[in-house]
Amino acid sequence: MAVDPTGNIGTAFRQTIRHHWVLFLSEGIALLILGMLAIFLPALASLAAAVLFGWLLLLSGIIGLIATIRARHAPGLWWSLLSALLGIVAGALLLGWPMQGVFSLTAVLIAFLLIEGVLSIFYALEHRRGLSARWGWMLASGLVDLVLGIILFAGLPGTAVWALGLLIGVNMIFGGWALIVMALDARSPTTSATA
Repeated sequence: MAVDPTGNIGTAFRQTIRHHWVLFLSEGIALLILGMLAIFLPALASLAAAVLFGWLLLLSGIIGLIATIRARHAPGLWWSLLSALLGIVAGALLLGWPMQGVFSLTAVLIAFLLIEGVLSIFYALEHRRGLSARWGWMLASGLVDLVLGIILFAGLPGTAVWALGLLIGVNMIFGGWALIVMALDARSPTTSATA
């Protein structure tokens, strides 16, 4: 981010956001739509997350196995081979038994929501420091992530089947709404410096 000649970082920050407001708006709308779909079909969203993750692990394991075999004279052959086989096995297990995988992914989601919440809060505080309008929405998004992570952890194991999809949807809606509000505010040249 470039700093203007007077040294006003807040002005440069607002100008950068204003210049890219359509990108922020597009991302926000996409997140909002996907989030609503996940909320209306939470079990399906949970299952889709497990299947997608299974394919990612399986494909990365296969690619790793091919690369390891082709570079078999490189140091660390056995570690690389074990890593590739682990990816293949984990991916195959998720694809073969996706509902059991949902429970494992729920644990990953809990960690994601807690970390994402903290990062979103710091992101919001950075926007506040840059005098970006509507930083409060980003702060709320981070706080919601933290609360959702705690709720999901407290409801294990019974809520894992539907909660994974539901929480993904809620997370997407709040994140999307925060981006939409920021983008719409940034498009105006008379953007307020406070929020």
